Amino acid sequence: MNDISFKKRISIEQVEESTELAPKFDKNGLIPVVTTDHNSGEVLMQGYMNEEALKQSITLGEAVYYSRSRKSLWHKGKTSGLIQKIKEIRIDDDQDSVWLRVEVQGGASCHVGYRSCFYRSILLENKNSKVVLRFEEDEKVFDPKKVYGNATNPTKL
Repeated sequence: MNDISFKKRISIEQVEESTELAPKFDKNGLIPVVTTDHNSGEVLMQGYMNEEALKQSITLGEAVYYSRSRKSLWHKGKTSGLIQKIKEIRIDDDQDSVWLRVEVQGGASCHVGYRSCFYRSILLENKNSKVVLRFEEDEKVFDPKKVYGNATNPTKL
């Protein structure tokens, strides 16, 4: 699909201070990705990429992840239409984590229907009692049943 190649990691100086892209994938061949809204900075999701997903994301200008539950590449929005158009890709200091700044077509990134996958917060009050989640988004952007039909839910128990 593309001719992109990553540099071999040869020195700390090269990894931290050069202009060479030499990503470090973990033992499973994955690198974590934090995805935020380009305009607001809101965290939309956290996922993973393998080497091919990172290459395709760079080539297409759209987010492609590696789905650990499906064990396959996942072009975000290909099914739902909620494409994540990449505005900027950053890599951290030791090149083992990626940050995507995206514009979401359709206004949502979560397969549950909310704008962000981080639609709940853990309440910090009453630490000695039962931990409770609070919904931070009041409404879903879309109805997952209408968008995905009978497709298998990627959430695994």
